[in-house]
Amino acid sequence: MSIIHHDYLERLVDLTDPDLNRIYNLSNDEARQRLLDPNPEAVRSIEGSFTLVAKEGKAVKMARSMDRPLRYFLAKRHEGPALIVADRIDTIYDWLKENGFEDQFHPSYTRMVPAHYVTTVQLVGCPDPDPDYERFFTPQKESLPVDLDIIGERYIRALESECFKWLSVVDPKEPIGVCFSGGIDSGAVFLTLYHCMLKKGMTPSRLKAFTLTMGDGPDLDQSREFLKALDLEMFLEPIQANWDDICIEETLKIVEDYKPLDIEAASMLIALLKGIRKEYPEWKHLADGDGGDENLKDYPIEENPELTIRSVLNNLMLYQEGWGVGKIKHSLTYSGGLSRSITRGYAPMRRFGFEGFSPFCLPNVMEVAENIPYTDLTDYDVPKLYSLKGEIVSRGIQAVTGLKMPVFEKRRFQHGATEQATLRSHVPNKETELRRKYHGFYES
Repeated sequence: MSIIHHDYLERLVDLTDPDLNRIYNLSNDEARQRLLDPNPEAVRSIEGSFTLVAKEGKAVKMARSMDRPLRYFLAKRHEGPALIVADRIDTIYDWLKENGFEDQFHPSYTRMVPAHYVTTVQLVGCPDPDPDYERFFTPQKESLPVDLDIIGERYIRALESECFKWLSVVDPKEPIGVCFSGGIDSGAVFLTLYHCMLKKGMTPSRLKAFTLTMGDGPDLDQSREFLKALDLEMFLEPIQANWDDICIEETLKIVEDYKPLDIEAASMLIALLKGIRKEYPEWKHLADGDGGDENLKDYPIEENPELTIRSVLNNLMLYQEGWGVGKIKHSLTYSGGLSRSITRGYAPMRRFGFEGFSPFCLPNVMEVAENIPYTDLTDYDVPKLYSLKGEIVSRGIQAVTGLKMPVFEKRRFQHGATEQATLRSHVPNKETELRRKYHGFYES
């Protein structure tokens, strides 16, 4: 009796744009070779921001930095499976539609590559095996001394280093904007960029602090007070927006997610970006403080019934990665934590033609944050944890730049541009309603 062997003709469809990578120490081809290295930690040596896809035999390996998404979908074909990889769900859907596979699609069938893992998919036909995940970034927890001056300087030195690298690849003729609220994170990014530009002999007149105002929010006054205290008020550029600039359906389509806080934040960012684009049609480079709250664990624990201060401090990068790959709460469709939420900034930036820079999302900065001895500094006391961020960042800014940074009470970006009651009347905060709206785009 003869056995017939069916050789599958697998296919990889890579729809990512390698030109969007910002890798400082390697070419894209060299970075892809690191991805194929049997040791996943080889990917950790890639400096910068990236999405990478590489195929070796029937194995496809994928990896991404925190600051940009990477998604994939496995399509069934008679001749063998096809793996479609892109940074957006609608890009995957468009390819499937063009090639006659749209009946296989639903947004929840797509998968997100989790940040800080090499994800391997074997194209071996039916049944499809689960992907393999190998961590390539594992910072050591709580290894720094219990000294806020040392901690602050290390953290802002890492931020300074990433800002220097970024400035070295930005066209020196191009202006640079910062999405600015006068808060700790956007303030630290603005002051560090200002310091780096002076240190490199660049003219700081290229720099602007863009602050969104919807007319009734506190951020504009806070931003003005922040900069005035440092005699830098000339850099402030208010961007006036109104509710006609915001459409929830547009936000959902751009972000491709439905978490209420992320939809709120993205809606405000979209209004800011539309305003900047209206005033400056050719503006390209925008930095922001995204990731700063996650790094220094500065979220109100009491607002999430699933969290305790022990879970926040004892789980590696909980706010950045969620509960972790392989855990029951990990979403294959959306990853977790900031790894999921990063689309709230990345997608609007791409949609309106900006190149974003989120230095707090880069591993060299996150690593220092995880090295902080939170347990010894707080003894699991919640108010002590909340007070740490301002102390660490302000001390670090003074040590690195010589500037005494004002520190204001924490406030979410979306709650600074407008009053919370006003925001709530325009942006639904029910996840089920937002999810239904989003899925409805594909249910015609």
